[in-house]
Amino acid sequence: MDGLVLEYRDPLFGIFTIFLIVFIASFLTYAYNIYIERKSRKEYRNFIKKFELGDLKEDDYISLYTTYNLPFDSIILLASSFLHKGEYNKAVSVYQALLLHVKEPVKKEELLELLGKTYFKGGFLQRSKEVYLKILKFSPRNKQALFHLLFIHEKLRDYHKAEDIMESLDELDEDVKVEKTYMRTLAIIDNIRMPIEEKTEKLLTIFNANNLIERLFLQFLLRYNKQFFWKNIELFTLGKAIDLLWYLDRSEVNLDILMENKFLKSLYSAKGYIKDNSPSELFELSVLISTKNSTLDVNLDLNFYFICSKCKKTVPMYESRCPHCHSILTLKVKPQLSKGYYEKNSSLQ
Repeated sequence: MDGLVLEYRDPLFGIFTIFLIVFIASFLTYAYNIYIERKSRKEYRNFIKKFELGDLKEDDYISLYTTYNLPFDSIILLASSFLHKGEYNKAVSVYQALLLHVKEPVKKEELLELLGKTYFKGGFLQRSKEVYLKILKFSPRNKQALFHLLFIHEKLRDYHKAEDIMESLDELDEDVKVEKTYMRTLAIIDNIRMPIEEKTEKLLTIFNANNLIERLFLQFLLRYNKQFFWKNIELFTLGKAIDLLWYLDRSEVNLDILMENKFLKSLYSAKGYIKDNSPSELFELSVLISTKNSTLDVNLDLNFYFICSKCKKTVPMYESRCPHCHSILTLKVKPQLSKGYYEKNSSLQ
């Protein structure tokens, strides 16, 4: 009996038992982890399949971040698919939901910036403004937030507040000379209490100091003060406003003055307002002039698109600020031939 007790209390037996227990526990833990990992991979693959089919919902993005530890940047990249499809409300829902789970200040600030941009693109200017003001409360030197606030005040035509934003950017060593000239020009044009002649005089002063605003000045003159334009066409590079001049009615064109200007002569010959066979330096105008003077049954017209000299993106409509890179007055007009619209006389009429 004593021998059995001594054998049971043998230290080697105890060490063996401990190692056995540790081994069993480790094995079970390992097996459990394998099971969890395989289950997670299966669920993750299901998510990926849903993404490939375009079926991810807003809550799925949160699950990918909180449950499967997908990197924050990857989540943001996936969520951007909503923006590309123009589904701004869904993108907003993702960013708002992520804000509830993200703890790091840097990531929160990035999410708020994305939320502000999404509201801005969706046309929710007031909401976008509130988001950027919130960012500036805890990050007053955030230049991106300041610039977007500047864009918002511009669209809201609140030029006084835009001036305050530009002063803040100036203090942060940002060069806002162009923005100041641009905003000053817009403020003059939109001032309904200022007489047309006074506006013309002020805009001319700005234009003489900086021809950057040439397009804005021409738009204003062709809408409100054509008399000044026709008397001072030598001040302008008319090719930069070919689209504005092309769409003028015949009654708005000063025929005496255009006959003395080579560009205008070819432009309105191509338009059909005058008859002149002289070729134009612009290929598209030369083609139109040729068709106007031929007996061929050809009906061509001139359309225009605009390309940003900074980001090289193209847009179908002119905007004084590029919608892609937000640069000021960098869109350049490009003419292109197109099939014209006309109605032939029917033999049944």
